[in-house]
Amino acid sequence: MAKIIWTRTDEAPLLASYSFKPIVEAFASVAGIEVETADISLAARILAQFPETEVPDALSELGELAKTPEANIVKLPNISASEVQLRKAIAELQAVGFDLPEYDDAKDKYDVAKGSAVNPVLREGNSDRRAPQAVKNFAKANPHRMGAWSKDSKTNVATMDANDFRHNEKSVIIDGDDTLTIKLVGTDGAETVLLDGLKVLDKEVIDGTFMSAKALDEFLKAQVARAKEEGVLFSAHLKATMMKVSDPIIFGHVVRAFFADVYDKYGEQLLEAGLNGENGLGAIYSGLEKLDNGAEIKAAFDAALDNGPDLAMVNSNKGITNLHVPSDVIIDASMPAMIRTSGHMWNKNDEEQDTLAVIP
Repeated sequence: MAKIIWTRTDEAPLLASYSFKPIVEAFASVAGIEVETADISLAARILAQFPETEVPDALSELGELAKTPEANIVKLPNISASEVQLRKAIAELQAVGFDLPEYDDAKDKYDVAKGSAVNPVLREGNSDRRAPQAVKNFAKANPHRMGAWSKDSKTNVATMDANDFRHNEKSVIIDGDDTLTIKLVGTDGAETVLLDGLKVLDKEVIDGTFMSAKALDEFLKAQVARAKEEGVLFSAHLKATMMKVSDPIIFGHVVRAFFADVYDKYGEQLLEAGLNGENGLGAIYSGLEKLDNGAEIKAAFDAALDNGPDLAMVNSNKGITNLHVPSDVIIDASMPAMIRTSGHMWNKNDEEQDTLAVIP
């Protein structure tokens, strides 16, 4: 029997997708096609890592199915899960009775559900991401609203011109089947194995790159100063939840660069408490509540916000800045929105303002 697998996710369109599902089932039933649900929500991905919960690992099952030619998977939007979201989900599951360890006590297991855990699995097989012609025609007939751009606009995009992933990228074509080792060779010659036993095929293209943390910090501090000098909003745009390794780390560098004076004074204490900025300013404020001099350090952060360049806001009414939560500044959504709004983002007064969009 033919089957359509409808994924249960937890992103914003959840209600819409579940409203649409009965319609799909009605049409599919006429053709003798069964519509089955597979739960790949963040909660299910977490619980699947602990067999005692008896929650099936639907994502792994779909991953195997995706490799087969007969697979027909409808993958709906899903939460990528930053560490902040992951910790909140764990707390919610514990609150409803699941006996789960704390994040720090089972980090390796939890991190399997972190970041973009879904997309690489379901796109490994016969993924077809082409938009139907009807959708294209609708978009052409109903284009997004585009605000007028002033000739005096100071909005700009800042990227690194050296020592970043793009400029350091190198590719090689492998000559013959082989097994590779990825290792870091330090300036002192010391070697650290990052990945061993990587099997590759003849003529396979292997691509590698790196970013200089020193160059990144210099670039970011220069952009903070530039935003202040030009009187524009400072904003960062990354895929901070989608990239499992690099972007959350880069986001932390952005936070530390914006609050450089605070980290110069309190950095040792903040880093020891795990408040390195990778989970955003919101997580730092929460963490400061546990420190004896937390109020003093919070006042320093507040002063830095007042004295630094204006910072783009995610929610002006609630005081949520562009640096509060990494999952709030995913570039796919934030940059198109800025472009459509005359190159503006929102400032702390809930007003539109020209922006320096920083994309390391």
